[in-house]
Amino acid sequence: MVSAVFPNPIDSAIPCPGSPARPAGLGPRCQRRPALRPPARPGPARPGPLRPRRARARARAMAARLCRLRRPLTAAFSSAAAAGAGRAPPAEPLTERRQAGGVRTIVLNNPRRRNALSLPMLQSLRRDLLHDAKSRELRVIVIAAEGPVFCSGHDLKELSSEDDVKHHSQVFELCAEVMTLIQKLPVPVIAKVNGLATAAGCQLVASCDIAVASEKSQFATPGVNIGLFCSTPAVALGRSLPRKVALEMLFTGEPLSAHEALMHGLVSKVVPEDKLEEETMKISQKICESSKSVLALGKATFYRQITQDLDTAYKITTKVMVDNLTLRDGQEGIEAFVQKRKPVWSHSQEKK
Repeated sequence: MVSAVFPNPIDSAIPCPGSPARPAGLGPRCQRRPALRPPARPGPARPGPLRPRRARARARAMAARLCRLRRPLTAAFSSAAAAGAGRAPPAEPLTERRQAGGVRTIVLNNPRRRNALSLPMLQSLRRDLLHDAKSRELRVIVIAAEGPVFCSGHDLKELSSEDDVKHHSQVFELCAEVMTLIQKLPVPVIAKVNGLATAAGCQLVASCDIAVASEKSQFATPGVNIGLFCSTPAVALGRSLPRKVALEMLFTGEPLSAHEALMHGLVSKVVPEDKLEEETMKISQKICESSKSVLALGKATFYRQITQDLDTAYKITTKVMVDNLTLRDGQEGIEAFVQKRKPVWSHSQEKK
């Protein structure tokens, strides 16, 4: 390939192709006339370059303005994220309630806090106890717990001096309400204990109608060791244990083993840990075979007469026996026995 070499027009006297003849005096260059520009309008002089300090100040002001404009948008996205899939999972309920075959199980579900009877825990427990309590499908309630501690009693953080007397009263009054509610319910309540039960936790066991414990369980009222005598737990303990046994627990804070608790009447049965569920369900299912209305009448009468003198107790129970015979299920049970058949319960308070 042949390449053409053109002379530099600066050094050449040859005019550019197509250009008009040069007038004399223009020199040897091939030139074009420059484009005409309109004359500049008079105006203020353009500012020179900003000094570094002023430039930085202006940049900071601009950044602050952009931040203010972005803030509402950022907040909106943050709110949406919190309301959406990115939000933290809700806390687990303090108690869990499940029911099958007439048996409702309420599980204390705060093992990290040793299932302490805090105000929210007591409120949750009361709610589960009262839920549809008059239903014919509900025949027995079992109170159990997650973790190695059945219940450690009151949450001491709620009883510090930072909270006022009104709050302290609210805690103890609700606790007393829950304990008495257990005995007022129309169905038997069973404590299923697998671990340590102390202070108000021991009170909870003593307040239940029946208590089944594993061999590793222990029971104590150690409030005296921290300067808070277990006066309210003493109400339930004094009605479940011999006086001297109850007072030894209250004065020393020393625990009872499961077998000692059985010997003194705090629990009704002690079984190996791997048999606890089986034995509790065995008792529950046996209760479910009876009439709910008859059991409700019998439970209420038992707690009514137990605090009376002997003569008054017999007067109360004599009348109740007559009332029991007027119930439809009272007559159904007798007729089924005479006819040698299985009774068909109505579970109602209807009279025959």
